[in-house]
Amino acid sequence: MINIEEFTKGLEVEFEDVEPGTLNPDTNFRNIKGWSSMHALIIIAYIDANYNALLNGADLKSAQTIGDLYKITEEKLK
Repeated sequence: MINIEEFTKGLEVEFEDVEPGTLNPDTNFRNIKGWSSMHALIIIAYIDANYNALLNGADLKSAQTIGDLYKITEEKLK
């Protein structure tokens, strides 16, 4: 089982322009400063490497918040 706090902190580390402690499960990840398609690839790679779950474009399109990404990842691990 994954932990949402660790999941969120891990994403913060992946995004170079994000101050540690500023993201939370309710954060709309598309509103992160400098958001681009590169960030979407970073999210996919982070989840694949750390949780062995593969997100696709439809998964990202359906998600708005970090909490949504967490829930999708959790579902893929079941």
